[in-house]
Amino acid sequence: MDKSAGAFRTISEVAAELDLPQHVLRFWETRFPQIRPMKRAGGRRFYRPGDVEILRAIRRLLYSEGYTIRGVQRILKERGARAVAAMGGEAASEPADDGAMMMLAEAGEPYDVEAPAEGRPQPGDLFSPTPSLALPLEAVERLRAAARDLEECERMLAAARRGA
Repeated sequence: MDKSAGAFRTISEVAAELDLPQHVLRFWETRFPQIRPMKRAGGRRFYRPGDVEILRAIRRLLYSEGYTIRGVQRILKERGARAVAAMGGEAASEPADDGAMMMLAEAGEPYDVEAPAEGRPQPGDLFSPTPSLALPLEAVERLRAAARDLEECERMLAAARRGA
């Protein structure tokens, strides 16, 4: 049975909807104070629809657009949670918000990359882990295309190994 659009969601429902592990959602709560799920007795989290929209936007900015946590924090601080939630659409081929991207580009850090948490690579980590490294959009797109090519090569190699 599907819930209505205005219903609160558990962490497992949100994690499944956004295709993220639950621990990532809990980590993001520590980094983004705008995410404030209700907590019931026993610490069970219930996310409001607005929280889910903000999480969707954060996921897109981090994983699809190449922003760092610090970059998303800056957008949230300067633009507000509602503006970021409005950026949460899943159309990854379209820029999230030209104004937000320009704002960070002018600051010199739209694509600066911090070392991944716990030393594990994260989706979208195609760049050097050097803090404050700024890459032009064209370089980011070339790296993403190269990563897609490598993934296709891995799939072909795995298929060849299965067939051998």
